[in-house]
Amino acid sequence: MNKKDLSERDICTKYILPAVKKAGWDDSTQIREQVYFTKGRIIVRGKLVTRGKAKFADFILYYKPNIPIALIEAKDNKHSVGDGMQQGLDYAETLKIPFVFSSNGDGFVFHDGTGASPEIEANLSLDEFPSPSVLWAKYCAWKGLTQAQEQLVLQDYYDDGGDKAPRYYQCNAVNAAIEAIARGQNRILLVMATGTGKTYTAFQIIWRLWKAKRKKRILFLADRNVLIDQTMVNDFRPFGAAMAKLSTNAKTIQRADGTEVELPLALKKGRRIDTSYEIYLGLYQAITGPEDRQKLYREFTPGFFDLIVIDECHRGSAADDDAWREILNHFSSATQIGLTATPKETKYVSNIHYFGYPVYSYSLKQGIRDGFLAPYKVIRIHIDVDVEGYRPEQGKLDRDGKLVEDRIYNQTDFDRVLVIDERTKLVAAKVSELLKESGDRFQKSIIFCVDTEHAARMRQALINENADMVQQNARYVMRITGDDPAGQAELGNFIDPESKYPVLVTTSRLLSTGVDVQTCRLIVIDRTVGSMTEFKQIVGRGTRVHIDEKKYYFTLLDFRGASNHFADPAFDGEPVQIYEPGEGDPVMPPEDVPAMDDDGNIINTRTNKMCYYRRVNDACTQGTGSCGLSTFYRLKSAYITKKEPTIDLNEEIRTRQLI
Repeated sequence: MNKKDLSERDICTKYILPAVKKAGWDDSTQIREQVYFTKGRIIVRGKLVTRGKAKFADFILYYKPNIPIALIEAKDNKHSVGDGMQQGLDYAETLKIPFVFSSNGDGFVFHDGTGASPEIEANLSLDEFPSPSVLWAKYCAWKGLTQAQEQLVLQDYYDDGGDKAPRYYQCNAVNAAIEAIARGQNRILLVMATGTGKTYTAFQIIWRLWKAKRKKRILFLADRNVLIDQTMVNDFRPFGAAMAKLSTNAKTIQRADGTEVELPLALKKGRRIDTSYEIYLGLYQAITGPEDRQKLYREFTPGFFDLIVIDECHRGSAADDDAWREILNHFSSATQIGLTATPKETKYVSNIHYFGYPVYSYSLKQGIRDGFLAPYKVIRIHIDVDVEGYRPEQGKLDRDGKLVEDRIYNQTDFDRVLVIDERTKLVAAKVSELLKESGDRFQKSIIFCVDTEHAARMRQALINENADMVQQNARYVMRITGDDPAGQAELGNFIDPESKYPVLVTTSRLLSTGVDVQTCRLIVIDRTVGSMTEFKQIVGRGTRVHIDEKKYYFTLLDFRGASNHFADPAFDGEPVQIYEPGEGDPVMPPEDVPAMDDDGNIINTRTNKMCYYRRVNDACTQGTGSCGLSTFYRLKSAYITKKEPTIDLNEEIRTRQLI
């Protein structure tokens, strides 16, 4: 048997794996082969979607489950022993793994990212592969962990025995938080894009601290009832009888599996607190307020809780004068973990000033690249009065017979200072036109309005534009706002992927953060969004992928220029397509836009090349492309004959900017 004739997998099986096992690594609990850690980016072409290649490591070595410390990148024996190192280092950076090995079956090249070895990279024979205890000792020294701290870091994750396991970035976040707490850090900030499982991540952190008996009484804070309720019956379900909600209102909730459960309550009549529970979940609004009688948190002694987890902590908890901050100050001795997709940094509010720099961040851009989050298209529609402004004719009266002030009104005034009914109707018409052009009028959609009154007017305009659908079911269009009990009662149905209605929901700010609408395919912005934090939160309403419903991307329909935030360096996760329809153009984006890979190159498919040729042809014909006659004729010939031109397509795009 010639070693150089063996495949890469043969090298792994016959040489690498035996060497690793001989060094003392357990095959069933510490060694995993061909570990796929991304899903592969979702590539959108018109209405068609496909996935890019998922990334996988040949071997990942774990000291304990979900605590990876080493990675091996294998090559066949035609390669040199270190040829896999650069790829391995790239993967290791993503996975937060310090020790990387490359092998072709002859031996190993060992890269020690901790800097504890005499040389950063060293050559090892097959018999010299390090044992788990050797690498773990290096790891602990690198992290500065004492023996006592090490015990907490090694506390087991929760495992239900099923298929669900934390994704790589969730492990990164959990391990980073646990290690920081083990070293004595009491303020922790985790930044994770919307849709990446912050609540599940929080559960694993709490579970490990609770099971290790390092944190015995825990408070989980959120600002939406639906977030508390869904958390209790889904991600936090394993806490069982140890968990209760800080509320006096009994409620039955449906779990993700369809079963129903009544939430246990920690508040008795007269707002007396049952202190026998260990895990408490509550709304900021339910335990504090401007009046002393509303400050329920004072019923707890300052040392009652030793861990507080603050969901969506950007929503004011870090403001010095905020009522929510009172809670954090009251329990100042507790370890406090802030979770957010969008840390707020302003003159008045700073998450980083309060919590410190994030111990781990996972961005929207990374989530889209990994294929865990849905990419999106943007449609920008410019309404003439928004662009040019509006000045009423002299003597113009409003609907109440009052004189309209003579001045120029602009986009920020509309639906706040001045209501133009025709504008609202036009927005509703464009939204409805897009749904009709798409061929799917049951796309769950959120329309963000200026305020609750604007949301009511938009609801009426959408009803009139979709009268046929409303006649089938009156819940086809609904307003869900904080002051509308009937609408709020339908929030659960809107969130439920299996519930058909409501379909089109108008709102102001109620749905802009935290609410998990997995099947939302269309987000409409018809109000000014001045805050980058809020814009990211709104975009996040659509980023969840839902395979059962075949929801792999979503569309953002922007009427107020909110997508100008893309130009801000602080924004990441740009759209796959930006389309600005002109007068008379369809609202639906064209389907002949070339798909791009992670580096911005056109994906090499025949369909995309034809799209490119058509655009080049149009550009040259209209005189907008300064490509020269020889290039023009080659491209023109390629367009007509459908044969590949003898030029680099992507280079032409970059240098001549023809598309």
